[in-house]
Amino acid sequence: DALAEADVPCWADKAYRGTGGTVRIPCWGRWETLSTGQQAVNRSHPKIRALVEQAVATLKSWRLLRRLRCSTTRITSLVQAILTLHLTSSE
Repeated sequence: DALAEADVPCWADKAYRGTGGTVRIPCWGRWETLSTGQQAVNRSHPKIRALVEQAVATLKSWRLLRRLRCSTTRITSLVQAILTLHLTSSE
């Protein structure tokens, strides 16, 4: 509900079926019965989720964030900087 209220898109796995709002899940059904568009969605969905999971793992590995005591505005800037460094180094 909080994601929908904030209009934040979220990619989840099939376990979140029925959540609605801005939560996007892969299309259900057998591969053969899915339309071409649905197959394309199911191919791209795990690629997007993998990027997010890598970013979260990177944030967890930065020990700086564990002991950080500052305003949430500043934390947001630090997280953006860390993820920019991660994405730049992984290209």
